Amino acid sequence: MQEAKTIALCNQKGGVGKTATTSCLGISLAANGKRVLLVDFDPQGNLTKGLGYRDRSKYRYSVKDLIFDELNETPKDFQEYIVSSENVDLIPANIDLAGLDIHLSSVISRETVFKRALSQFKPHYDYILIDSNPALNLFTINTLVAANSLIIPVQAEPYATDGLSDLLRTIQTAKRQLNPELSIDGILITMTDQRTNLSKHISSEVRNAFGNQIKVFRTEIPRCVKTAEASLYGQSPMSYAPNSESTRAYNQLSKEVLSVDDGIAKNQHKQPIR
Repeated sequence: MQEAKTIALCNQKGGVGKTATTSCLGISLAANGKRVLLVDFDPQGNLTKGLGYRDRSKYRYSVKDLIFDELNETPKDFQEYIVSSENVDLIPANIDLAGLDIHLSSVISRETVFKRALSQFKPHYDYILIDSNPALNLFTINTLVAANSLIIPVQAEPYATDGLSDLLRTIQTAKRQLNPELSIDGILITMTDQRTNLSKHISSEVRNAFGNQIKVFRTEIPRCVKTAEASLYGQSPMSYAPNSESTRAYNQLSKEVLSVDDGIAKNQHKQPIR
């Protein structure tokens, strides 16, 4: 059985759409018949809250428990860590995760703990999507080691690319030293407003600056008030506003992601010319 592809949504800047993209892309992939696990790896726990689990009494274990069980070599059955929402599974997170990176700093092979913890889930899913924390720290390194590939959301606002070069250097270091198979699926431009010249300019700037070396998804995610509203009601934007422009964009993004993976699969099955 083929194991899940693990995709991390990664950017050290906050407010760029990582959480919304994780939930919406995951739900759209599930609607396409894929088995999807979402992993909240951010102490803010916004992905968890946005999928209806604001009350911590609704789940017994979180991603912190998963990691500590891995460190103590006492893992539970994988199903005990997950909850379900909107046809996807979720490993939740909350503020208890804060400070775990300090604990990890003294652990042997600390960069691979998260990867080892996720290994038991991979045979049961087609996709694992990780909502990473907005920082460049040991959480980020663990995410880069656990992932097969990355999607980098970039907000269509001034200074959108600030820090992106630092992130790309961190990714290259992780690839060179810790995870040679790591790749970037693409940069995703989010929160666009095609009514403004500024948004069009930022989009063009990102494509011109990075498009020659990194894929920039054709799909752009428009700014939508209902995307922010959805989290207040414990729903994904896909469920809260199924006919919105952003929902249609995320459905289109999932097609791009699937086409990337279909293309890789076809290339892997090509026979060498002798």
